[in-house]
Amino acid sequence: MIPRMTSSGMNMMGKIIFYEDRNFQGRSYECMSDCPDMSSFLSRCHSCRVERGCFMVYDRPNYMGNQHFMRRGEYADYMSMMGMSDCIRSCRMIPMHRGQFRMKIYERENFQGQMQELMEDCENVMERFGMSNLMSCNVMDGHWLMYEQPNFRGRMMYMRPGEYRNFSSMGMSGIRFMSLRRIMDACY
Repeated sequence: MIPRMTSSGMNMMGKIIFYEDRNFQGRSYECMSDCPDMSSFLSRCHSCRVERGCFMVYDRPNYMGNQHFMRRGEYADYMSMMGMSDCIRSCRMIPMHRGQFRMKIYERENFQGQMQELMEDCENVMERFGMSNLMSCNVMDGHWLMYEQPNFRGRMMYMRPGEYRNFSSMGMSGIRFMSLRRIMDACY
């Protein structure tokens, strides 16, 4: 017997629709979970519509490359809006989190060097903690976005609960993260 999803349960799930061409034209692919490689569904993707939830989209398969946070809304030509040089190749749904947020950040790889614990957004790691580098972290609670520039600007990286010993091994070599923001459930 397959359980039926209630309408309130449906609202807790994310839903994003990808389109091959700009302005929601061409073939489409509807996604309600993680998708590591969209190439078997669409040959290209140049626009999308987020109907529910929040997603991270990546310009390379397997959640690699440039990342962009997308909340509910229409993105008719996201490439020009976000400066992506290629089209979307994979996506990850960000689950809704209620409760506390907690993360430990370290100035060196493998949880070495100065450590700070965060439970709220941080606009500038250098000003707040005197840390000139952020190279590993442990996300204990919640989902976070890390930005390469202060005040939540520049390239970003999605961090879900877990240990991240080396950002370079995640395809983020040469990027210094200087601000962090919690992903709140307002995008549902």
